[in-house]
Amino acid sequence: MNNSLTDKRNKRYGDYVNAITPTTSFWKSLWNSFWIGGLTCCIGQGVFDIFKMIFPSMSQDMLGNITSMILISVAILFTGFGFYDVIARRGGAGSFLPITGFANAMSSASMEFKTEGLIFGTSVKLFSVVGPVVVNGIVWSTVAGLIHLIIFGRI
Repeated sequence: MNNSLTDKRNKRYGDYVNAITPTTSFWKSLWNSFWIGGLTCCIGQGVFDIFKMIFPSMSQDMLGNITSMILISVAILFTGFGFYDVIARRGGAGSFLPITGFANAMSSASMEFKTEGLIFGTSVKLFSVVGPVVVNGIVWSTVAGLIHLIIFGRI
Protein backbone atom coordinates (compact mmCIF):
# COMPACT_ATOMS: atom_id res chain seq x y z
CA MET A 1 0.00 0.00 0.00
CA ASN A 2 2.72 2.46 0.98
CA ASN A 3 4.70 1.72 -2.19
CA SER A 4 1.67 2.61 -4.32
CA LEU A 5 1.27 5.99 -2.62
CA THR A 6 4.97 6.72 -3.07
CA ASP A 7 4.77 5.82 -6.76
CA LYS A 8 1.77 8.13 -7.25
CA ARG A 9 3.49 10.96 -5.43
CA ASN A 10 6.67 10.48 -7.48
CA LYS A 11 4.66 10.45 -10.72
CA ARG A 12 2.84 13.66 -9.76
CA TYR A 13 6.14 15.27 -8.86
CA GLY A 14 7.72 14.14 -12.13
CA ASP A 15 4.76 15.54 -14.09
CA TYR A 16 5.09 18.83 -12.18
CA VAL A 17 8.82 19.07 -12.90
CA ASN A 18 8.25 18.35 -16.60
CA ALA A 19 5.51 21.01 -16.73
CA ILE A 20 7.65 23.82 -15.25
CA THR A 21 11.02 22.92 -16.80
CA PRO A 22 11.74 25.27 -19.69
CA THR A 23 12.36 23.56 -22.99
CA THR A 24 15.34 24.52 -25.08
CA SER A 25 16.24 23.73 -28.63
CA PHE A 26 19.66 22.13 -29.02
CA TRP A 27 20.26 23.67 -32.44
CA LYS A 28 19.06 27.12 -31.36
CA SER A 29 21.36 27.04 -28.31
CA LEU A 30 24.26 25.86 -30.45
CA TRP A 31 23.66 28.61 -33.01
CA ASN A 32 23.40 31.31 -30.31
CA SER A 33 26.63 30.14 -28.69
CA PHE A 34 28.35 30.14 -32.07
CA TRP A 35 27.33 33.63 -33.15
CA ILE A 36 27.74 35.29 -29.73
CA GLY A 37 31.22 33.76 -29.30
CA GLY A 38 32.11 34.54 -32.90
CA LEU A 39 30.93 38.13 -32.58
CA THR A 40 33.03 38.56 -29.44
CA CYS A 41 36.08 37.22 -31.28
CA CYS A 42 35.40 39.47 -34.28
CA ILE A 43 35.15 42.49 -31.98
CA GLY A 44 38.46 41.50 -30.39
CA GLN A 45 40.07 41.13 -33.81
CA GLY A 46 38.64 44.50 -34.84
CA VAL A 47 40.11 46.18 -31.76
CA PHE A 48 43.47 44.53 -32.52
CA ASP A 49 43.38 45.71 -36.15
CA ILE A 50 42.40 49.28 -35.23
CA PHE A 51 45.27 49.56 -32.76
CA LYS A 52 47.61 48.03 -35.35
CA MET A 53 46.60 50.76 -37.83
CA ILE A 54 47.01 53.51 -35.24
CA PHE A 55 50.34 52.21 -33.89
CA PRO A 56 52.04 50.30 -36.77
CA SER A 57 55.38 50.01 -34.97
CA MET A 58 53.86 48.35 -31.87
CA SER A 59 54.70 44.65 -31.40
CA GLN A 60 52.10 41.92 -31.87
CA ASP A 61 52.42 40.95 -28.21
CA MET A 62 51.71 44.48 -27.03
CA LEU A 63 48.73 44.77 -29.38
CA GLY A 64 47.43 41.46 -28.04
CA ASN A 65 47.82 42.70 -24.47
CA ILE A 66 45.95 45.92 -25.21
CA THR A 67 43.16 43.99 -26.93
CA SER A 68 42.87 41.61 -23.97
CA MET A 69 42.72 44.52 -21.51
CA ILE A 70 39.95 46.18 -23.50
CA LEU A 71 37.91 42.98 -23.72
CA ILE A 72 38.35 42.39 -19.98
CA SER A 73 37.37 45.98 -19.15
CA VAL A 74 34.27 45.85 -21.34
CA ALA A 75 33.23 42.50 -19.82
CA ILE A 76 33.61 43.92 -16.30
CA LEU A 77 31.60 47.04 -17.22
CA PHE A 78 28.90 44.91 -18.85
CA THR A 79 28.76 42.77 -15.71
CA GLY A 80 28.43 45.83 -13.49
CA PHE A 81 25.62 47.30 -15.57
CA GLY A 82 23.84 43.93 -15.90
CA PHE A 83 24.29 43.59 -19.67
CA TYR A 84 26.52 40.54 -19.45
CA ASP A 85 23.75 38.47 -17.85
CA VAL A 86 21.46 39.25 -20.80
CA ILE A 87 24.18 38.23 -23.25
CA ALA A 88 24.94 35.06 -21.26
CA ARG A 89 21.28 34.02 -21.17
CA ARG A 90 21.13 34.29 -24.94
CA GLY A 91 24.64 33.17 -25.87
CA GLY A 92 25.23 30.38 -23.35
CA ALA A 93 28.69 28.92 -23.77
CA GLY A 94 29.55 31.51 -26.42
CA SER A 95 29.59 34.19 -23.74
CA PHE A 96 32.08 32.30 -21.61
CA LEU A 97 35.09 32.80 -23.81
CA PRO A 98 38.19 32.50 -21.65
CA ILE A 99 38.94 36.18 -21.17
CA THR A 100 35.45 37.67 -21.06
CA GLY A 101 33.91 34.79 -19.12
CA PHE A 102 36.68 34.85 -16.54
CA ALA A 103 36.34 38.63 -16.14
CA ASN A 104 32.60 38.20 -15.68
CA ALA A 105 33.05 35.45 -13.09
CA MET A 106 35.51 37.50 -11.06
CA SER A 107 33.60 40.77 -11.19
CA SER A 108 30.23 39.20 -10.41
CA ALA A 109 31.73 37.37 -7.41
CA SER A 110 33.27 40.57 -6.10
CA MET A 111 30.00 42.47 -6.57
CA GLU A 112 27.96 39.77 -4.86
CA PHE A 113 30.08 39.69 -1.71
CA LYS A 114 31.10 43.35 -1.40
CA THR A 115 28.79 43.79 1.61
CA GLU A 116 31.03 41.43 3.58
CA GLY A 117 33.94 43.84 3.27
CA LEU A 118 37.02 44.27 1.15
CA ILE A 119 39.04 41.42 2.66
CA PHE A 120 36.51 38.78 3.74
CA GLY A 121 34.04 39.54 0.96
CA THR A 122 35.53 40.79 -2.27
CA SER A 123 39.10 39.49 -1.96
CA VAL A 124 38.21 36.05 -0.62
CA LYS A 125 35.61 35.46 -3.34
CA LEU A 126 37.98 36.65 -6.06
CA PHE A 127 40.55 34.10 -4.92
CA SER A 128 37.91 31.37 -4.68
CA VAL A 129 37.22 31.94 -8.39
CA VAL A 130 40.85 32.34 -9.45
CA GLY A 131 42.19 29.37 -7.45
CA PRO A 132 40.53 26.53 -9.40
CA VAL A 133 41.37 28.19 -12.72
CA VAL A 134 45.06 28.53 -11.84
CA VAL A 135 45.28 25.01 -10.42
CA ASN A 136 43.58 23.48 -13.47
CA GLY A 137 45.74 25.54 -15.80
CA ILE A 138 48.93 24.30 -14.13
CA VAL A 139 47.80 20.66 -13.89
CA TRP A 140 46.52 20.32 -17.45
CA SER A 141 49.41 22.21 -19.04
CA THR A 142 51.78 19.88 -17.16
CA VAL A 143 49.84 16.84 -18.42
CA ALA A 144 49.93 18.20 -21.98
CA GLY A 145 53.69 18.84 -21.69
CA LEU A 146 54.31 15.30 -20.41
CA ILE A 147 52.24 13.79 -23.22
CA HIS A 148 54.17 15.88 -25.74
CA LEU A 149 57.45 14.78 -24.14
CA ILE A 150 56.44 11.10 -24.30
CA ILE A 151 55.28 11.30 -27.91
CA PHE A 152 57.98 13.53 -29.39
CA GLY A 153 60.83 13.05 -26.90
CA ARG A 154 61.33 16.79 -26.48
CA ILE A 155 59.38 19.79 -25.32
